[in-house]
Amino acid sequence: MSDLTTPPVGPPELYRSLFAAYPDALLLVGADGTIVLANPAASRLLGYSIEELTGLPVDALVPDAIRPRHAAYRGAYALHPRPRAMGTQMELVAKCRDGSEVMVEIALSPLQDEGLPYVVAAVRGIEAYPRVKQALQRAHYSEFVAQMGRLAVDTRDPQLLLREVPRVAAEALQVEVAVVYLLEPNGLEFRVAGGFGLGDDEAVGHKVANRPETKPGFMLSQATSQLVVDARHERRFPLPPGWLARGIVSALAVPLSDRGQTIGVLGVRSHHAKRFDDDEVRFLQSLSSLLATSLQRSQTEEALKHAQRMESVGQLTGGIAHDFNNLLTVIQGNLHLLEEHPAINGDDKAQQMLASAARASRRGAELTGKLLAFSRRQVLSPSHVDVAALLESLADMLRRTLDQRIRIEVEASSPVVCIADPGQLESTLLNLAINSRDAMPEGGVLSFACRPCHGLPADVAAELGAAAGRRDGYVAIAVTDTGRGMSEAVREHAFEPFFTTKELGRGTGLGLSTVYGFVKQSRGAVQLQSAPGAGTTVTLVLPRHHEAHAASAQAASARTALPAGLKVLLVEDEAEVRSVVGHFLRALGCVVTEFGTAEEALASLAHACDHELLLSDIALGQGMRGTELARRVRERLPGIGTLLMSGYSVELLHGETTDPADPAAPELLPKPFDRAALAQAIARALAARSVPR
Repeated sequence: MSDLTTPPVGPPELYRSLFAAYPDALLLVGADGTIVLANPAASRLLGYSIEELTGLPVDALVPDAIRPRHAAYRGAYALHPRPRAMGTQMELVAKCRDGSEVMVEIALSPLQDEGLPYVVAAVRGIEAYPRVKQALQRAHYSEFVAQMGRLAVDTRDPQLLLREVPRVAAEALQVEVAVVYLLEPNGLEFRVAGGFGLGDDEAVGHKVANRPETKPGFMLSQATSQLVVDARHERRFPLPPGWLARGIVSALAVPLSDRGQTIGVLGVRSHHAKRFDDDEVRFLQSLSSLLATSLQRSQTEEALKHAQRMESVGQLTGGIAHDFNNLLTVIQGNLHLLEEHPAINGDDKAQQMLASAARASRRGAELTGKLLAFSRRQVLSPSHVDVAALLESLADMLRRTLDQRIRIEVEASSPVVCIADPGQLESTLLNLAINSRDAMPEGGVLSFACRPCHGLPADVAAELGAAAGRRDGYVAIAVTDTGRGMSEAVREHAFEPFFTTKELGRGTGLGLSTVYGFVKQSRGAVQLQSAPGAGTTVTLVLPRHHEAHAASAQAASARTALPAGLKVLLVEDEAEVRSVVGHFLRALGCVVTEFGTAEEALASLAHACDHELLLSDIALGQGMRGTELARRVRERLPGIGTLLMSGYSVELLHGETTDPADPAAPELLPKPFDRAALAQAIARALAARSVPR
């Protein structure tokens, strides 16, 4: 038997074998910061040969921007060497030989206790972690969606979007070809309306027959996203001969839909098989929705000149609000969860990327808010607002950011409290301030004033109608500038959507129409006074809030602590949104029962009737709406709290009151929201259970 036994390996050979075979990068660093030994994994991770790493200062592997801080840290560590666990270092980014950077985890193990003047650094690249990689990829896509969202709002030129969408799709997905097909009015053929990386046989303007045997024709017949995993084995429709000749192997296409009708196709192609998964499908669908909506807006602008423009644009923008806000809820929720993930909790680079993605998603939410504001379909959360304090805070910020030649004045001697959405009111005033800045290119005076209204002008009283006689009265907030002013012709159209006097690229025409929509939705009125050379004054007339009511509302909003083990019935038809909201609820200590439809939730009440809160989306696909579900659940469980989620408040018009002063109205939580906003809304919904209905 001894003849068959492998001779034992001595300790030196064993240690060298372990060092070479270890899967993580290992660096043996001397007291002077020079690399003494490196294993093959380090060579693969950092792009250096083992010979190049040997003798290289370890500081060479630190990005230039943080190198001085790293040197100071290394000096302090040398005085008190100790084992450091992975993921606890301040800087977890390594610089490779080619100058690129890689996210890493690092563990330090000093050998001084063994009588050796070295430190072993174990370095692990974490960008390949599936969950981290997926989250960063989604954050990457959200940046591009926000970019195209801003362009979709800012431009009125559909040709610019048709050029930019394929370019952005190709850049974001790192593919070779992207194309937009639009269905011609005759319905018989498609036209290549925009593209990136197209061949000579598929230039912009090229026509493709609308037949099932063509790829866009097949897309039109299916009206759903279609994936070509490997073009060499595609049998559903014949592919153009040029595809394989140009190395195209896989493709993804999504329909462009306008009010339920497919009007075109957005597609991307790659040289690699199995290139696209669910994240790429969702990203392309988001671009498709933005492009289709923008094309629809362009086509209806002529009709807007002869119709009620607020309602027309409301139909245009309201159609995408729910889906877009669901998308933002998923993006923001997952970014929030990812920020707390242990794998990147101490990684500054990853945290910076997450913060950038969070800012992009917030800009996407602001975009949706702007579109919904002028259509009066945004979700408002009215509360008491100390207008004087708001104006002082806004003025301080504007003094730091506006042109220094503009003097800012505030006239608000006594506390004045109104009823409005605080965030939307501040955004409205900021919008007016920016308009005033643009009207004073050489400088001037920008004034804010607020006062209680002891009487209303006849035209304002007529506009407010029966509400003008309300006991609480109104508050007037005036924004005045000494700019160029407006002619009578401009004043007549100032509040119309997409009307602007600014040069191309400087304005969307949504500014004053957004102001008008917000004030009207807040049950107020707006006045405009202006003349050429005499400046402009915009006055917002909003319902007044008495201080006693304000104190009561403030006390109620402060009660956000939730009872431990709160039993929540969650109903949301979008699986990803449901997952994010479920995570939030469990983090708040709730016991959650989830359903995708109202019908399933109602059926479950036959077996479990101990729920304390119903949290439901309003639009639940083809089935029962959340408003009807809330009514039926309250009939079976009279003591249950009800909280509805929504992308835009007009959904509540189908069977429920939208008056926040009505005690029978369910609490409404606008999408997107974070965990803190959810907790506050739940607290309000639970407090409302004691209100007589």
